Amino acid sequence: MLAARRLAVLVGALSAFALPAAEGASSPAGGVAELRERASTLAQRERAATLELYALESRLARTRAQVAELGAEREAAELRLQSLRIQLDAAWQTASVAERNLGARIRQLYESGGVDPIAVLLGAQSLDEAIGGLEGIRSVASGDARIAEEVRRARARLARAKREVAARAAALSAAEAAAAASASELESAVGERRSYLAQLAGERGLTTRRIARAQHTARAAATRAPDRPAATPMALETTSAPVVPDVTADGLRTLTVEATGYAIRGRTATGLPTAWGVVAVDPSVIPLGTRITVPGYGEGVAADTGSAVQGAKIDLWFPSVAQALAWGRRTVTITIHG
Repeated sequence: MLAARRLAVLVGALSAFALPAAEGASSPAGGVAELRERASTLAQRERAATLELYALESRLARTRAQVAELGAEREAAELRLQSLRIQLDAAWQTASVAERNLGARIRQLYESGGVDPIAVLLGAQSLDEAIGGLEGIRSVASGDARIAEEVRRARARLARAKREVAARAAALSAAEAAAAASASELESAVGERRSYLAQLAGERGLTTRRIARAQHTARAAATRAPDRPAATPMALETTSAPVVPDVTADGLRTLTVEATGYAIRGRTATGLPTAWGVVAVDPSVIPLGTRITVPGYGEGVAADTGSAVQGAKIDLWFPSVAQALAWGRRTVTITIHG
């Protein structure tokens, strides 16, 4: 109760002596409350946008795999179509050769005079010779007819297969084009979502700095107020200076943090299941969804939070307790990719 009364007196002092805020707040304390509410709203939007980004990236990966699969099927169909064209050309050549051979045999029969069955019978010296001559004519004619029929059937089968494979190749090409268009749209959506996340992160960083300035103004006003009870350390929630990553000569953003290993299974603050590469961060320092590189651990993504993860601290997920204990707690300089 005493602390509450002191806080009420301090708020009254700030209301009486503080200058109006640029945003039109009635007092620094009121401005801080509004800014904190704004920061909370931005954090919620970031989490929702991060989940949407993960879903879009998953759909994009599946669509790209579908494009690759359809492309492979289309190439196989085109190779099959090319093979059928070669076989059909060979069948036409075979038919041409068979027709030439048939014509040559017919000419030979006419030249030898053995094509007329009556002539065969009249010229035969015996019944056996006559029957044999007739059977020879019948055999030649039957063989030629069978060859011609087989060639026609082969050509018909090849032509039908060619039409079917051509239709299949055309359908696969259309499906591949549609999947590629979907992948392009998803890539654009992913880019827009990433830009939106960067915008939210910038707004939240600006809001955090405004909160720090408002609190500084409140403390300065309390210090200047004459004959007012001094504020206790708990009268206003103090905020340490924002942790800002360093920028190297080659443009990379780095940050020295305390990294702790953990192996708790479940779902993260963003709703994703824990897995290798999941990093718990302070969203005011490293926005959720940011990709980072941790020396000795590898690539990771800021996808979780924790009550003990404040400021320049991160938690790294390991699949076993032994691995987490082996990592322990280390001070490392991470690279922030944005």
